[in-house]
Amino acid sequence: MGDIAKDINSTFPNEKVKALINIKYTANWLDAIENEILKPYQISVQQYNILRILRGAKKEIPVNTIKERMIQKSPNATRLMDKLCDKNFIERTRCENDRRVVFIKISEKGLKILDKIDSKEFENHMNAITEEEAKLLNKLLDKIR
Repeated sequence: MGDIAKDINSTFPNEKVKALINIKYTANWLDAIENEILKPYQISVQQYNILRILRGAKKEIPVNTIKERMIQKSPNATRLMDKLCDKNFIERTRCENDRRVVFIKISEKGLKILDKIDSKEFENHMNAITEEEAKLLNKLLDKIR
C-alpha cells in the first residue's frame, strides 16, 4: 500500500494538507499511466477526453460545449481539436447563422480509434479499492468541490 509521505519523502503539517498533496500526486500518477496507455495511438489524454465527449454526444456539438465538459480544462482546446482534425478523428462545421460558432462531431475514424483503445486499462488502476470504497471516495471528492 502506498504512503504519500514515504513516496515523496516529506512530512505534512496536518491531514488536510496531506490529503491535498495526495490528491494532486495521485492525479499526476494516473495522468502518467493514461499517457502511456494512449502513446501507441498518438493522442493525448485531453484529446482522448474530447473524442469521448463527442462519442457520448452522438451528434455535432459546439466547441464551447466540449470545453465545458472537459475533465482537464485546457486553454488550448482549439489547438487540441486542430490536431484531431488533422488526423481526421473529428469534423468541423461552421454555424450558418453565426459564423463565430463552430460545431464538432466525431468521425468514423475517430470512433474506430476509440474502439481500439481498451478503456479497461484505465479502470484496472482502480482495482485496489472496492466499489463501496470508490463510492465513498466519490462522495468525499464531490464534497471537496
